[in-house]
Amino acid sequence: MSETAHDILREVFGHEAFRGEQAAIIEHVAAGGDALVLMPTGGGKSLCYQVPALLREGCAIVISPLIALMQDQVEALRQLGVRAAFLNSTLEGAEAAAVERQLREGTLDLLYVAPERLLTPRFMSLLDASRIALFAIDEAHCVSQWGHDFRREYRELTVLHERWPGVPRIALTATADPPTQREIAERLQLEGARRFASSFDRPNIRYTVVNKDSGQRQLLDFLAGHRGEAGIVYCLSRNKVEKTAALLVEAGIDALPYHAGLDASVRAANQRRFLLEDGVVVVATIAFGMGIDKPDVRFVAHMDLPKSIEGYYQETGRAGRDGDPAEAWMCHGLGDVVLLRQMIDQSEAGDDRKRLEHRKLDALVGYCETTRCRRQVLLANFGEDYAGNGAGQPCGNCDNCLSPPETWDATVAAQKALSCVYRTGQRFGAAHLIDVLRGSESERIRQFGHDGISTYGIGAELDSRAWRGVFRQLVAAGLLEVDSEGYGGLRLTADSRDVLQGRREVLLRKEAPRPRGRGKERSRDARAVAVDLPARAQPLFDALRELRTRLAREQGVPPYVIFHDSTLREIAALRPASSDELAGVPGIGAGKLERYGELVLDTVRAA
Repeated sequence: MSETAHDILREVFGHEAFRGEQAAIIEHVAAGGDALVLMPTGGGKSLCYQVPALLREGCAIVISPLIALMQDQVEALRQLGVRAAFLNSTLEGAEAAAVERQLREGTLDLLYVAPERLLTPRFMSLLDASRIALFAIDEAHCVSQWGHDFRREYRELTVLHERWPGVPRIALTATADPPTQREIAERLQLEGARRFASSFDRPNIRYTVVNKDSGQRQLLDFLAGHRGEAGIVYCLSRNKVEKTAALLVEAGIDALPYHAGLDASVRAANQRRFLLEDGVVVVATIAFGMGIDKPDVRFVAHMDLPKSIEGYYQETGRAGRDGDPAEAWMCHGLGDVVLLRQMIDQSEAGDDRKRLEHRKLDALVGYCETTRCRRQVLLANFGEDYAGNGAGQPCGNCDNCLSPPETWDATVAAQKALSCVYRTGQRFGAAHLIDVLRGSESERIRQFGHDGISTYGIGAELDSRAWRGVFRQLVAAGLLEVDSEGYGGLRLTADSRDVLQGRREVLLRKEAPRPRGRGKERSRDARAVAVDLPARAQPLFDALRELRTRLAREQGVPPYVIFHDSTLREIAALRPASSDELAGVPGIGAGKLERYGELVLDTVRAA
């Protein structure tokens, strides 16, 4: 890697060394090569095009589908002294005209633009009249019609190669399974591009999946260990978002709702508060989060099952972008599977698309029910073998590794459950079937005459919670299927016969006991690997955070675009006494040293 790139890294971004394959990617793109970059969230993708943009003549055009991401990136770059701008619908006509003038005059280093605007004849004529350093296609998985964030406009980005063949292109994504990776290369005409694939592992994230019992109580138990921390809670429906946000507010948590049904101004205000303030929790549908660059999100909680393992990975990836410990917690139940299967089958998608979405959901359900290391299962879906500390070693940072689940021989229980499904006509849901097995005397059972069938009362040895686990895992194992065209009833599959006739053994995961009390001790343990800060340095760290908050409020920018917590911790621990010493702190480049150096040093001296 040339000395110039290292100079930019150190002087502009305040870092001493590149991470992983960053150096090789930057060298390749800066030299004019095309690249396809697969790198997890928080892995440093942005530097892979930002540094080449500063090395090459002209302005780098960054194509992003997300207004929030554009604004975040531009604000962060301007803090570093980089000449950056964006063009999107939030700008007034005069502001947009000023940005276009800067592009023509060559006074911009990076320009962020949505694909819809880039593809207009007017903007392409503007590019023809400008000096372009490179094209960066962010969130490149949006090009895939089989992906979870398909954007039709991305398909038309082949114009970049056709109209400006001499300008290098770099496509980047943090979420792409092997078929999606192949489609990105094909659709963007990057078959000949050099491919850089980093591990998709996020070792700082702890993965936990719990079976839905009392979802609201379970969420409050989890959040008890995250008081005052920023986080995201995902729900499947708008109504549930509203109810969950109200529940958290009632519990004393600074929580805000976010979904597409809210007024646009309310959504924008809630997102802004999440970005600008510390410790805010957003309760949202999946409409929230893509492109959010906030580094200190300490947890992502799912109150319902997402639609695919790719969506789950991307959503959980919004936690811990700063590299500090974070948690991905999910609460799921059989009802989630039933609802999502109905949504797939009742959609207007073609049969091929429906089959694909069923396979993706099956993969996620398998992840939820696995007794193996969750990180191994998760990464396998992206074509990666997780090695851990050695071939096949578990991660040690997921619930299955920390508290290995027990299994039990559930063959007899499975036979009872499958027989009950058959005897009741293969049209009832788990709740009714459990009542039959446990011998309930409810009016509904008498109404259908199910108190007179052979499976009535034969399952009294298991409680309702255990039976819910049996039915949920039988669906996950393909021994029962959801009748999504009807009312979500359960019916037998071709594999059910072997179990009923005793030719197949069924081992199931034991339902974990309900936790007692709140989850404070568990969550504190989950963060025990946090970066140590000496007790004597804590007051200075707090004072530096107050300074950062004041500066951010004055400028109307998120605190993290001024300094990350990791930078403030380093300052608090080292207590630099001069500008030269402060310049050696990671995250302090020349621009920030000039802009904030004296204020920081004054705070250090006063503490």
